[in-house]
Amino acid sequence: MARHTGNGPGEDTPVYVISIAAELAGMHAQTLRQYDRLGLVTPQRTRGGGRRYSARDVSRLREVQRLSQEEGVSLAGIQRIMELELRVEALQSRTAELLEQNRVLRQAIQVRTRVFAAGPTGEAVVLRPGTRPQQESASTALAVWRPLPF
Repeated sequence: MARHTGNGPGEDTPVYVISIAAELAGMHAQTLRQYDRLGLVTPQRTRGGGRRYSARDVSRLREVQRLSQEEGVSLAGIQRIMELELRVEALQSRTAELLEQNRVLRQAIQVRTRVFAAGPTGEAVVLRPGTRPQQESASTALAVWRPLPF
């Protein structure tokens, strides 16, 4: 899921080799390997197996370091925090999707008017707006249904 609209590489584009990513994050390359083994920050891999870190990965590395050094959180705790943050992001994204879908559906309900008529045996028949029921009986009863606002 790349969030990029500019000309250069996006924040999810894997561009940094491990030595550069370690330098940018202020860590030793061996620490990045350990974090990768633990699943704290998992960089993309080249065909040859080399690690490539994105700007987002470097930001995560800095956050792992901050939580560990400044907050005294264990690596297992940091892993759980990051898992929960990813879940929150996914839920926020899904919530936004559902809110948009809800908005579109509400708008469609407000725009559309459904027309019903009594069928030959008394059942309700849905008609397209602008059409009339077939004249099979003497009754010409017609009802217009408009949903109540939510």
